[in-house]
Amino acid sequence: MHCAALSPQLLESELFGHEKGAFTGAVERRIGRFEQASGGTIFLDEIGEIDSTTQVKLLRVLSEERSFERVGGNAPLKVDVRLVAATNRDLGRMVSEGKFRDDLYFRLSVVPIHMPSLRARKEDIPLLLNAFLKQFAEENNKPVREITADAMQAVLNYDWPGNVRELRTAVEHGVVMATGPKITLRELPMSVRQGGGGGPSAGRGLPAPKYPVTRGQHFNLHATEERLILQALEESKGNVTQAARNLGISRRTLHRKLKEFRQAENAPDSSPPPDHADREQDPVTRP
Repeated sequence: MHCAALSPQLLESELFGHEKGAFTGAVERRIGRFEQASGGTIFLDEIGEIDSTTQVKLLRVLSEERSFERVGGNAPLKVDVRLVAATNRDLGRMVSEGKFRDDLYFRLSVVPIHMPSLRARKEDIPLLLNAFLKQFAEENNKPVREITADAMQAVLNYDWPGNVRELRTAVEHGVVMATGPKITLRELPMSVRQGGGGGPSAGRGLPAPKYPVTRGQHFNLHATEERLILQALEESKGNVTQAARNLGISRRTLHRKLKEFRQAENAPDSSPPPDHADREQDPVTRP
């Protein structure tokens, strides 16, 4: 479970359970994660975010006692649980700063594993990319199964400051924007296409509108619609469902609009060649 996603009170209740009436809204007894996982393994993500009170209770579970009480209860409960924890923070530094208990830190550090950043293990990128590609193709009901060679090269050249989470979002973006069976270079986020050098707005991972509207120009309905949709996708960080909700349209409609934008972009120019348009008229000889 993700420790940073809950308030301290809710986190304590989620981990250790609570008795009926322990707090407002506790209408019945709840069995916590540790009690449920007894005899097995529990994984706590972002453990560096837990508050001092929960740290004390967690230490007790990991000590020789291996016991705890539910919130609002006084009966000790014994459990036998293997704990796996993860964090992107420097717990050693937090201990020296007084933000994390040193005794809990040593209890957790039985078998420490340091995971290098994604840019330091780029051989993992194709495997992760293919897994995410399959996942999002199924979720979006799209026949996207591959990524083109130049797109893969851009992915491998990028430094991925957001690590696996950023790669996951980039693949989802590519699947959503793809119009064929392969993700092409132009369907990747701009930050990836430009190798991370696209500036603050490019770093959001969305291409600029094809028809930007500037002061002094007439408004183009198609361009304005495209700009608003891309802005909504940018604000939702590529989350199509949230973007559709913010725009007040259905997810299916948003997918259709994105497909229309891509088709318009790929459509051949229907205007006449310049030599035809600019050719002077032959003089007419009148009698």
